[in-house]
Amino acid sequence: MEKLRRAVNQVAYTPLSQRFSTLSPMQLSLIPLLSLASYLYRFTIFLRHRLYHLNLLTVHRLPLPVISVGNLTWGGNGKTPMVEFLARWLADTGISPLILTRGYGGSDEAKMLQRHLCGTSVKIGVGANRAATAHSLLEQHGYMNLCGSTCSERLLSHEKVKNHSNSGPIGAAILDDGMQHLSLWRDLEIVMVNAMMPWGNGQLLPLGPLREPLTALNRADIIVIHHADLVVKHDIKALESTIREVEKVLPVFFTKMAPSHFLKVGNTSSRIPLKVVANKTVLCVSGIGFADSFIQRIEEDIDMIRARLQELESKFAAKPIVIVTEKDYDRAPDVLESLKPFDALVLCCNLQILAHKGSTEDSFKTIIKQHLKQDDRV
Repeated sequence: MEKLRRAVNQVAYTPLSQRFSTLSPMQLSLIPLLSLASYLYRFTIFLRHRLYHLNLLTVHRLPLPVISVGNLTWGGNGKTPMVEFLARWLADTGISPLILTRGYGGSDEAKMLQRHLCGTSVKIGVGANRAATAHSLLEQHGYMNLCGSTCSERLLSHEKVKNHSNSGPIGAAILDDGMQHLSLWRDLEIVMVNAMMPWGNGQLLPLGPLREPLTALNRADIIVIHHADLVVKHDIKALESTIREVEKVLPVFFTKMAPSHFLKVGNTSSRIPLKVVANKTVLCVSGIGFADSFIQRIEEDIDMIRARLQELESKFAAKPIVIVTEKDYDRAPDVLESLKPFDALVLCCNLQILAHKGSTEDSFKTIIKQHLKQDDRV
């Protein structure tokens, strides 16, 4: 199954013009079946949107503003870091946010969010039926009207709130991976785009990586190009051009992941400075782009990883350090314990908004404030 998943991923991210020169005969043989499945998927998307448009499927509306953070392609788009960024910012302004996440794939996103936001006023609701999850937590904690003068003052204030009590009423909801979750109304749609692998071959799942056609970008209120620091300016311009072809006046922002510290495997309360790996031999292991595949691969390849570590130890006369991403660690924390006596560290990063062509963190927050203040519900 893992071999098939990798083959499909290779097809999805290979440009049409390079198929016959890049793909193996086995991968090429998959294309007719993937094309048929992609056609059926396109029809399903169209039918689903049509049913919502005709009010034959119900859209639930919460009694407070909802910010959706989503994407058009699978994996690596920075949705969860953006959700954390928004939640922390709202909590710092004195508005208690509720994060709504499906919690699939081992709930690694939920684990990471709970760890990072522990001690703040952020609430996290996990469940496939996010409307039901939201109503349950709103009933438990209560909610407040962001259109009130007090909340408007908090949004406009640049001062951080010192008291991060978790018992306060909820002021806004953040919908993690929400773009295709049409059953819940949203007041602001943020769409994340991976600058390193934006659209793949431009085809819909499973032939390509697109969850919806590019025309779905016209539903967005903000586009965020993630990993913008890792690609050349020419690629950024080409990506912006594609976005502008769909929606000319859409605000576009740029983000990166900035390393902050390490956690020690088995001790998530630790906070180790980045300089600990200075002049050290490290082995980086990651499978973040595939749901669940990291767990399967590391269990299968643990002996190979250990052999590589021993090889590095012999070559450099010092024990190497294993480094994994935080998301991968949450998928397989116990497996990494078996690498002892080698140390394993978890790299933690924070999302940062880059200043580019007048787009800044302050202007990003200003747009969100405007949308939240325009909410007209009681």
